[in-house]
This record gives sequence, structure tokens and C-alpha cells, in this order.
Amino acid sequence: MKTKDWILCIFSAILLILSFPKFNLWILAWFAFVPLFFALRNKSKFKAFLLSYFTGVIFWLGTIYWLVHVTFVGLVSLVLYLALYFGVFGLIITRQPLPVTRHLPFAIRHSLIFIPSVWVLLEYLRSHLFTGFGWGLLGYSQYLNLPVIQIADITGAWGISFLVMMVNVFLYKVMGYRLKVKGKDYLLAILFLVVSLFYGYYRLYLSPFTFHLSPIKISVIQGNIPQSIKWLDYAKEQIFERYLSLTSEALSDNPDVIIWPEAALPGVLNQDGHLKEKLKAFVGECGVPLLAGAVYSDKSAYYNSAILISGNGEIAKRYDKLHLVPFGEYVPVKDIFGFLETVVPIGDFVPGKEYTVFSLATRGATQDARRTAQDARRFSVLICFEDIFPQISRGFVKKGADFLVNITNDAWFGDTSSPYQHLQASVFRAVENGVYLVRAANTGISGFISPYGEVRTLVDEDTGSQTFISGYKTYDIALSRRQNTFYTEWGDWFVLVCLIIAIYGALKVKG
Repeated sequence: MKTKDWILCIFSAILLILSFPKFNLWILAWFAFVPLFFALRNKSKFKAFLLSYFTGVIFWLGTIYWLVHVTFVGLVSLVLYLALYFGVFGLIITRQPLPVTRHLPFAIRHSLIFIPSVWVLLEYLRSHLFTGFGWGLLGYSQYLNLPVIQIADITGAWGISFLVMMVNVFLYKVMGYRLKVKGKDYLLAILFLVVSLFYGYYRLYLSPFTFHLSPIKISVIQGNIPQSIKWLDYAKEQIFERYLSLTSEALSDNPDVIIWPEAALPGVLNQDGHLKEKLKAFVGECGVPLLAGAVYSDKSAYYNSAILISGNGEIAKRYDKLHLVPFGEYVPVKDIFGFLETVVPIGDFVPGKEYTVFSLATRGATQDARRTAQDARRFSVLICFEDIFPQISRGFVKKGADFLVNITNDAWFGDTSSPYQHLQASVFRAVENGVYLVRAANTGISGFISPYGEVRTLVDEDTGSQTFISGYKTYDIALSRRQNTFYTEWGDWFVLVCLIIAIYGALKVKG
């Protein structure tokens, strides 16, 4: 391996890093892998693995560097693990011998679907193996590219990852083989891209969202509570008063519901009688329902929960987080990894078991118990990083949620790209399921995302800052009784197609 090969790998990693927040140069993702492909050219499988693994290490270090604010050991371990998927990718796509001499057209067409399929399968595996880490998917780089991401309501985010990788392969083949290949051999990639763009523009401009329900006005509160004082006894009153003060300001907008972030309440709700009664009295006096993140205990078990308090000040319903953060909210295989509790801050939570759907009365609706289900607005809550798991959002929407809410606390990671990367996942969950997604984050980013993935409005300051500020934002979201999207109904069917393509392609080349 030459110095040039390592430089090409670094170049690929940098292009990928720049395509994600905070840089958001999404156009770079469409050719970011081209330098890596040139570095892999005519390499043995072992060398291809090393070069690809090296690229992955650089990319993940530049992408999740913010984890160092919590644990340096955890950052290094996770980067070395995640880079393995890059390494395996290089290992698989470097096939010897590749039939590029006698059967060049076949090789071009084969690579255009085989290589993207392998990448999608590896992303899917990464998103599920060992509880899953579906962060930084290649398709997420396009979250601001609205026409392209509309196909997510059919294929999920996997379709966009496939498309971006296909264009990378296309450009590499054009540059690598120049005039040796006729235009028709590239027709597949061009067709995929044109169809995807046509569908995106159709969804955005020719198929407008139909509103069959009256709008609901929502206020999200961003408390900006430093993580260093969040659970300190002396700060409880200060934290609580800040949320009450911001909520009082938001009441001037006459919202239908107010949303606080994850674990906004500075204590265990049902163990702190003073906190609980003060909150119930406040909400009862305001007369506006409040959804708040809170720690809740039940028979010595602790849950990371979302609590809905009705307008009369009573606890109406509770959702307990389904997918906990490993090594963050619990220790997997505690007999082996229990020592980590002394290395990094780890909670001891129990996962919930139910896909909970909350209901809100329409603005101005009577409290008559006989009112129909059409008078209610139904929503479900994704707590913290639950929004990076598409199957959870799908489960809620299939249960009847008209919109989704993500409450989170990203204060752990400082004023970095972390909350912006987190926002990317929320954008895709909205598009995939064709619903509004509302975010309430302790330190940001808080705001409203349309069913088309457009970030409508965010909590911000006059300076434009959106993170590590306190404030609130009120917005009307219009809802529709609509058919579930293809993705909501059928889930990750596209991944299965990629699996079939990858198996067929591997056997075809081997034969």
C-alpha cells in the first residue's frame, strides 16, 4: 500500500464528515466514497479491509467526537467497533478476480446494485446488532435535501443510503473506465436517480398534504439545564421554577398542549410529594395539558418516562421508554460489565413494555365523555435516542398516533454537532411515516418537523443560536386522517431486497 492510498482514504473520510452536521455539505456525500474506491483498486482483500477500516476510524472520530464529554474509553471503543463495518464493506466489495476485462458492461451494472446493497445491509446490521447504533446513516447526510428524501416513505432511510452509494459507484466507474463503457451501461443509476427526484418533487409540490382535522397548537419548552446540576438537591427548585416560568410565558400563545423535555422534572415524580403536588396545582390552574419527561418508580423499578398531565391537574397517562441506552441507562450483562458503573455515569432503568398512544381533546371540544374518537388528537412519544430506531416510530403510528413527539436531553455532549445529528434521525422518522414530529430538547434542538421532513421552526435566539439556550416555541401543526405510508405498513422490505441482490451478486461473481 502506498502513501497515496492512505491519503485517498483520509480524503474520503473528510468528505463524509463534511456532509454531516454541523457542516451540512450534503452534496459531498454523493462522491465521498470515490477516493476510497480508487484506493481499493487492485488491492487484496486484506489490504482492502485495512484501508476501509482506516477510513471508518477517521470518519467516526470526526462524527461522534462529542462522546468524549462522557467517556474517552467509550469513544475509542465505539469508534473502533463502528469502523469494522467500513472494513467489512471494503473486504466484500473487493472481489478477486472482478470480471472487468472481458465482461465490463456486466461488471458495471453488477456493481451499481451490488455495492449499494452491501452498504445498506451493513448499515442495517449496525442499527440492530448489540441493541443497535443507527447513527450517522449515509442517507441521513441528505436530511436537508428534501426532494431526495421523500422516497423514505417507501424505502425508509435505507433507500437514500442506497441511492447515494449508487451514485458514488457510478462516478467511480465513469472516472475509472472513461470511454470504455457505453452510456447504456450506466442507465440503471441514472434511472434510479431521476425516478427518485421525480417522486420527491411530486410529493412536495403536486401531492399537497390534506388536512382533515383541525390544527393543534403546541408549545415546546427548552429549559437549558446544565447536566452538572441536573440531579443536585440544591438545584431542584431553581430547575423547576425555570420550567414553570417558561411555561407561563408560553401560555400567552394559548396552546393546546405544552411539552417539556426528557427528565425535565428534577426528581422522581411519584416519590417527591412536594414536586408532584406543585406541578399538578400549576397545570390545574393553567388548564392546559402538559407532557413532561420524568423519572418514575414502580415497585423499586425506575423508568425513564413521559407523563401526560391533563388540564385539570391529574396524571392522565404514562409512557415508559422502550429502548434504553446500553451503558448509559443500564448495563447489559451486568455480571460481566458491572465494573463500568465506576468508569462512566450509568443509570439503572427498566425498559417499558407498551407502545403507548396519548390523546388530546380538540381545541374547544367539550369534556363530554360521549365525544367521538375523531375529537381527539393522538400522539406517541420517542424518548431520547428512540427516534433513531425506525421500527419504534412505525409501531406507534400503526397503533394510531397522528403525530410523534421526541423528548430528549443532549446536554451530556456539550455544544457540539451531536444535537444536529440527532435532528437528522427525527427528520427521517417524520418522512417515513408521513406525520409531524415535535421535538422538545433540554439544550436543543427543539422545534417542529413537517411530514415532508422540512424543519418548520425551532427554538432560537436573535443571534441564530439553537443550542444551549433557554426559551420556547409555539406552532400550529395540521393533522390528517390519512392512509399509512408504504414504509409504515411494510417496514424494511427494501433491506430484504438488498439481501437478495447481495446474495445473487456474490454467487454470480463466484460462478
